[in-house]
Amino acid sequence: MPVDTERALAAAPRTTEISWTPEDVQLYHLGIGAGVPATNPRELRYTLESRLHVLPSFATVAGGGPPGVIAALSMPGVDVDLARVLHGGQSLRVHRPLPVRAAATRTDRITAVHDKGKAAVMVLRSDAADADGPLWTAEAQVYVRGEGGWGGDRGPSAGAPEEPGAPDRTVERPVREDQALLYRLTGDLNPLHADPEFARRAGFDRPVLHGLCTYGMTLKAVVDTLLDGDVTRVRSWTARFAGVTYPGETLRIRMWRGDGVVRVAVGAVERGDAPVLTGATVEFTQG
Repeated sequence: MPVDTERALAAAPRTTEISWTPEDVQLYHLGIGAGVPATNPRELRYTLESRLHVLPSFATVAGGGPPGVIAALSMPGVDVDLARVLHGGQSLRVHRPLPVRAAATRTDRITAVHDKGKAAVMVLRSDAADADGPLWTAEAQVYVRGEGGWGGDRGPSAGAPEEPGAPDRTVERPVREDQALLYRLTGDLNPLHADPEFARRAGFDRPVLHGLCTYGMTLKAVVDTLLDGDVTRVRSWTARFAGVTYPGETLRIRMWRGDGVVRVAVGAVERGDAPVLTGATVEFTQG
């Protein structure tokens, strides 16, 4: 099978030196739709270097290069066709606020391979630290169609999330027609997000938005709406990618605020609120 479970799990961690600058942070923020309106003081915290704060989801692109989903395909024991790969989910825990400029070390390793019958799901864990200590821990769930059925552990099952009544807040965020083309500049050059022919080979009518772009757009909406724009209050952000977003659509983001946690559900307005993100939670510190 193209995913050699034993080899993938036994492989030594891969260590990479990464760095970023304020310009990298600004590009990421623009890639997830920041800067509208351009002169709004709340938006300038994402776009103006003299006021810059780093949204924690920047960790998913920090240092450039391929994102976790593509990076997992180059790990020992993995040999699969990119067109059969989807991003199943993403979790992120930040250990302290991310600096606007840094040099760090990121360590990647596959920590689990689950047999879902019709697919395999690999879990790629990434830990980053700089000279001052740990920065973040992230996990990407990499869904590989057609690679299950070998009799392995199924792993945790994600049941259908229960809606806890009417949301506390609902906001809508438009996705630009060129959003995926801009977001690609942060490092994820998967042709699924730009090439119509590749998208059709992968089973889609047209190129789709990066799941991690939706992931970042949603976290920004939660921070701006319920956390007074304070990115340092975010402790973790977890979501399952239940469906795709197409450039030009509108995201409807529903939020339920609890004690130190916000539950989130995201749907595509133009497709009858078709689920995009489910099982999503933001953990935060009280202000």
